[in-house]
Amino acid sequence: MTHPPQAPSEQTSTGGMGRVAVLALGVFAVGTGEFVLAGLLPMLVEAFEISVAGAGQIVTVFALTCAVSAPVLTALTAVWRRRTVLVMATVIYLLGAVGTALAGSYGQILAAQIVAAAGVGLFIPNASVTAATLVAPRLQGRAIALVVTGFTAAVAFGAPIGTALGGLLDWRATMWFTAALAVIGLVGVWVLVPEHLHVPSAGGLRAQLRPLGDRRVLLLLVTTLVAFTAVFVPYTYIGVIYAPATGGSGVALAVLMLTGGIAGAVGNLAAGFLTDRLGGARVVTIALSWLTAGLLVVPLAVGHFGAALAVVGFYVVGAFAITTPQQHRLIGLRPDATPIVISLNQSVLYLAIAMSGLVGGAGIELLGSRYVSLVAAALALLALGASLCAQRLMRPTSASGAGV
Repeated sequence: MTHPPQAPSEQTSTGGMGRVAVLALGVFAVGTGEFVLAGLLPMLVEAFEISVAGAGQIVTVFALTCAVSAPVLTALTAVWRRRTVLVMATVIYLLGAVGTALAGSYGQILAAQIVAAAGVGLFIPNASVTAATLVAPRLQGRAIALVVTGFTAAVAFGAPIGTALGGLLDWRATMWFTAALAVIGLVGVWVLVPEHLHVPSAGGLRAQLRPLGDRRVLLLLVTTLVAFTAVFVPYTYIGVIYAPATGGSGVALAVLMLTGGIAGAVGNLAAGFLTDRLGGARVVTIALSWLTAGLLVVPLAVGHFGAALAVVGFYVVGAFAITTPQQHRLIGLRPDATPIVISLNQSVLYLAIAMSGLVGGAGIELLGSRYVSLVAAALALLALGASLCAQRLMRPTSASGAGV
């Protein structure tokens, strides 16, 4: 059974953007549980007497689970009411977070994090799709940007707060903190997301994966994959890259991460407004060019804290200005399969997070931590090329050319 999209007037009559804000809160809650893992790794190494590499596998397993679960679970729940999907996703994540807090072994943590990751993989793409459905078409870019801001805020504020809490108490306190955030998000979704809201369904699983046969969709997904591998290489290894500037101080590193998070929020919100005015393709071109320029100057700034703050603040604006226009392009390209293309985009983003550790590690081995950002810059340029190729394929079917 399929459901036609509701008219914008039905969805926005009671204030669509206010409801979008609660979706952003939910994304912040589940995103904090994901990104705080990097800050907890040293504590997990000590608590369970495992290697750093073994602890790092928790992040990799989480990201890969998200990558797989996003399209599969979204396809399986495509005809469900949006509130039901979002509530179920939050409950799944909550079970994983509580299970992690209660875990007594490394294996139990891995199992609990797989559960939590399945909830995240289902929640985030459906939050974006629901946000776009709640507002008029002219506000879709801003609505998606607001949801993505929750993701950015998780990096900027949630992860540093959770890491600090773990340092003051222990890592289990951090997981209870993320569980409490999820409860708040769950209540918000239940109260404010309309009960009967549906989005168009493209049919069964095979039908919903059919967009992968579209070369334009594939090129946009390749753009996301390569671009966010470039973005997360310096994030994953931020402590190593900027160790000369921070002097190994956890407080200084937290300030550096916070600066990047604030800059990312600014970049994401700006991208939302610009996408509604310039179109997604132009905004992606600007963002990737900006990101490349910033990554190229990182080696000049790793030895001085003030310079590091400035450079991180600069390139992260471009880094977090990519997601919103990419999602907007996919929605415009395949409105008949909006849920699945957004979930696929989120899926490859998580795959990029998993790949960034491998690519960054190899880059550090080859060039050293100071120059690993040059590998990321090269990837950003490759992503720009893929984006431009995708746009060339779109032009014959788009009246506005670069506007998609």
